[in-house]
Amino acid sequence: MHSNRSTTGHNLSIFQIFFMSLKNETRQAFQNTRNFYREYTKGMTAERIGKEFQDDSRRLMELYYDAVGLKPGEKEKKQPPVRVFKLLSSLLLRLTPARRLALGFSFVAFVIHFLWSGPVAALMLPLGILTLVLLLLLELLEKSDVMKEIDLARDIQISLLPGSNIKHRNLEFASFASTASEVGGDYVDVVNTDEGTYYVIADVSGKGLSASLYMVRLQALVHLIIEKLKPDPKELFLHLNDYIKSGKKDKTFVTACAAFFPADGSSVKMCRAGHNPPLLYQASRDAVSELRSSGVGLGMTSTGVFKEHLKQLSINMQPGDNLLFYTDGLTEARNPRMEQYDEHRLRDLFELYGSLHATTILSKIQIAVEEFIEGEKLVDDITFTCVHMHPEKSKILARKQSKDLQQLTSG
Repeated sequence: MHSNRSTTGHNLSIFQIFFMSLKNETRQAFQNTRNFYREYTKGMTAERIGKEFQDDSRRLMELYYDAVGLKPGEKEKKQPPVRVFKLLSSLLLRLTPARRLALGFSFVAFVIHFLWSGPVAALMLPLGILTLVLLLLLELLEKSDVMKEIDLARDIQISLLPGSNIKHRNLEFASFASTASEVGGDYVDVVNTDEGTYYVIADVSGKGLSASLYMVRLQALVHLIIEKLKPDPKELFLHLNDYIKSGKKDKTFVTACAAFFPADGSSVKMCRAGHNPPLLYQASRDAVSELRSSGVGLGMTSTGVFKEHLKQLSINMQPGDNLLFYTDGLTEARNPRMEQYDEHRLRDLFELYGSLHATTILSKIQIAVEEFIEGEKLVDDITFTCVHMHPEKSKILARKQSKDLQQLTSG
């Protein structure tokens, strides 16, 4: 009896294992369908769909204005058929010759199907639809390849930016950067030399890939000039303007701000080429001041005229002080009501938190801007840096030794 029960139990266990190894195909099919549905509808919120429709409509309107040769708000003079023809021509010329031929074949196939009868005409409809589907797939694959290249460009651009928190001697640089598109045209850099530390922030006109490529070029020029000449900020900008204006066909201009922090602790030198004025928090006064100096954007005029307008400031920065540099994308960030963050909000925030360390101030500004824009898409790249001056280690040690000596003397 005992052996029978054992055999039965053994058989049951084998049966259970075998039965449990079977898959419920209906459940598997349901799970696959649900997973597909989740992937397909991922991100399909009413708010996001509405914004994407607005963006697509804006791009179509830009294409239309470009095709018919109009500026936004300008009155249309050409007849509707002419405008439609120009729009179609502009769209078709964006395709490769082979794809234009395939698109033309699909249109002819549709015409044959609806105007004639017979087996050949009946075959034209599926052929025309198949051709359009293949064209769509090719365009999507091409867009996917382009996005991969843009992602690679973004990775390269990010690798060229300085770290988010850099400490050198008694200086701390905390930086934040966010692009309005996949790649951006804002430039920020920290260059250390034996003579001192250079800081540069710039905003290339335009957005996207062209601005980002110009930014890479600008960075290479900055490093080359600093390495060879060790200039002050004014001399740096004069040399940069020479390089930018050397290309006669180049219509790009750059607003920039540069500062040099000498290693010997002397006054900080700063120049502003048409850029947003930095904000200085002075711990001794517990107050914020705006550092305005004259200067036009790089590449906007000849170097001779540029030199006449460019002025260099000397800043007596003390331990505990904070210096805030930023691009106009920060103050021009908009919320859904089309209100800008503006300079007043930024200054009020800096006055409130100016006594804190650089990384804390950076975090406070980031949170404040994110709350203000309420998820709205950025209209321009946002870049800002807070520079904090710590007491020098040698001075701290000297004060500590002096305090210890006083204690020993009094004891």
